[in-house]
Amino acid sequence: MSRAFMKESDDQWLHDVVPTVTALLIYLTRENNGIRVYEEKRTIDSEGREVYDMSNGLSYTKDGDGKWRVV
Repeated sequence: MSRAFMKESDDQWLHDVVPTVTALLIYLTRENNGIRVYEEKRTIDSEGREVYDMSNGLSYTKDGDGKWRVV
């Protein structure tokens, strides 16, 4: 496929998203075909990391390098 027809977001992966909740929400909404994803709950796991439960049914946290990961 020609790169002229690729969307800019096709090159982005979860671990490439800036480590802010706002950037995560924008990325997840884009990946969800434009259907808004929102934060349902925020908790602290046993390792002291913030875990974000999202409306898409998945939970996310930042690893030691500040990159987003699915829990």
